[in-house]
Amino acid sequence: MVRIGLLKEGKIPPDNRVALTPAQCKWLQKTYPVLKFFVQSSPHRCFSDKEYQKAGIEVVEDLRDCDILLGIKEVPVDDLLYGKTYLFFSHTRKKQLHNQKLLQTILQKKITLIDYECMEHEDGQRIIGFGFFAGVVGAHNGMMAYGERTGLFQLGRVYKQRDFKQLIHSYFGVKLPNIKIAVTGSGRVAHGILEIMNLMEVVELEKEEFVSREFSYPVYVQLKGADLYRHIKKGDYSREHFHNHPEEYECLFDQYIPHTDILMNGVYWDVNVPRLFEIKRVSDPDFRIQVIADVTDDINGSIPINLGDQTIENPVYGVDRFSFQKTPPYQPNSVDIMAVGNLPNELPRDASKYFGEQLIKYILPDMITDSSRVIEEATIAKNGFLTKRFEYLQEYAEGK
Repeated sequence: MVRIGLLKEGKIPPDNRVALTPAQCKWLQKTYPVLKFFVQSSPHRCFSDKEYQKAGIEVVEDLRDCDILLGIKEVPVDDLLYGKTYLFFSHTRKKQLHNQKLLQTILQKKITLIDYECMEHEDGQRIIGFGFFAGVVGAHNGMMAYGERTGLFQLGRVYKQRDFKQLIHSYFGVKLPNIKIAVTGSGRVAHGILEIMNLMEVVELEKEEFVSREFSYPVYVQLKGADLYRHIKKGDYSREHFHNHPEEYECLFDQYIPHTDILMNGVYWDVNVPRLFEIKRVSDPDFRIQVIADVTDDINGSIPINLGDQTIENPVYGVDRFSFQKTPPYQPNSVDIMAVGNLPNELPRDASKYFGEQLIKYILPDMITDSSRVIEEATIAKNGFLTKRFEYLQEYAEGK
């Protein structure tokens, strides 16, 4: 019998998503009799304790008897159980300083950490995540911010909708002005952004059209890797080479800045990837962008004026175009930034169901049989030691 526990989210503010819905747990127990699920009681989860109990899943306070523990956000270090196997988003693979203590404690307690973020297909594409719903909510919030800034239209808040279906209905009758939107990226986040573009009836253009003239209706362009980056010496783009040697590339986004009102950012970024623009570019007279929805939300990352997270309740802040200081939103000399680290929490039930479907399809069957390549390569630590693929984190784990 493999005993799997669903963790109560302990990070503050509390996350309301879950790795598996009540219906998914019920189906898994029926389909795989070797599995037994337990749910740690939580007042914040988008599916209540009672809903799990109705599905025949035992709700408990303590998960010490479980073999595998499934969470979403980082587990507080004081809550980590010695010697267990955990699956959650640890946010340690990029040596994030705020989670250094987390990785240190995982190694000290001889924990096996399998990180959802590191689960990839053979071509490097992420297998599992909430990116689609981050894109959906981020795009909505970006459009909402532009409407608030200009007074040209109004959108309600996503978290006040019952579900994604009701959100779609809220777009009926919304008339957008003739704005130009640049969408960056090609992964799940970008797909979520494009879903909103299509639901709002924003017309897609080729990049040549986008920069050539103005339109009498709302338009967008999607800029993928080959549209955004070019090898400095060779003048070409190779996805695999770019991900291995991003420092050898330059960014091409500058040419779109004078033609863009709203930037919806969904690109992958790490410290060696060129930014979409440099911070001083914001002061130039031809910097047309008024709103940036930074869905991937890397502080001082691909968007250098991302100064940090806001909350779901207050997702937008301004950045002064000349001092680059944070301001209230919608000021005359500011660019408005939508940056929230837990966007899918605005549609938690839909996002959890979507996440659980991926977990069932690609991961859980292999967890109860032999280990797979995907799981092996996503294992950052095993029994208290960094695995070979993540040995580059050794100094980070040692606090150096």
